[in-house]
Amino acid sequence: MHHHRLAGLLACLLSICATGAFASDSLRVGNRVLVVGDSAATVSALLGKPTHKSRRSASRGSRHRGRRMRASSDGAVSGEQWQYRRDGRVIVVTLVDGRVSDIDERSR
Repeated sequence: MHHHRLAGLLACLLSICATGAFASDSLRVGNRVLVVGDSAATVSALLGKPTHKSRRSASRGSRHRGRRMRASSDGAVSGEQWQYRRDGRVIVVTLVDGRVSDIDERSR
């Protein structure tokens, strides 16, 4: 059974590496670091205007990267994803209630 778990973990890691995408709790921007919990104003100051913005929602009680997300009165969790193109990568910053909840980097 142990070999099956190891094989599954290895397959998962290889698929992440193949897509060139990974999520992180921080992003180095020059000599500064953007971290989960930072404000939308900090994101704008470090990365500038996003190339694309989109809204997203999830059901009440959902978790995002291990953190419980707040739901509105109608049960939906609202947030925005800000997309940036930098140095051959796409960076997607997810904001919930005006704070960074996730940072994803993807190669183009």
